[in-house]
Amino acid sequence: QVQLVESGGGLVQAGGSLRLSCVASGTRFSLTSMSWHRQVPGKQRELVAGIIGSSKTMYADSVKGRFTISRDNAKNTVYLQMNSLKPEDTAVYYCKGHLSTSDFWGQGTQVTVSS
Repeated sequence: QVQLVESGGGLVQAGGSLRLSCVASGTRFSLTSMSWHRQVPGKQRELVAGIIGSSKTMYADSVKGRFTISRDNAKNTVYLQMNSLKPEDTAVYYCKGHLSTSDFWGQGTQVTVSS
């Protein structure tokens, strides 16, 4: 059974940084495309960043230049380094894995950016 567990969320002041981690188990992690998404109440979940293989990455326009996604296949972990955080980055952040035709989601971690 695939399990994704996020950590690293919290409360930070605007301009600050956080690093989110997502540890995967039960999947061939190196073959799994990973991504981070976020959701605020009343809005659709949106894609923040994704990584395919070891180095092919993509970002939402709203986070380009501020967020960095990376992965460590030896640790079955994907990271999201978030710098220059803004109040509008406040959301629950979810880790997602995609392998073949299956998607897997973590439980989410809250990120709150105060102004």
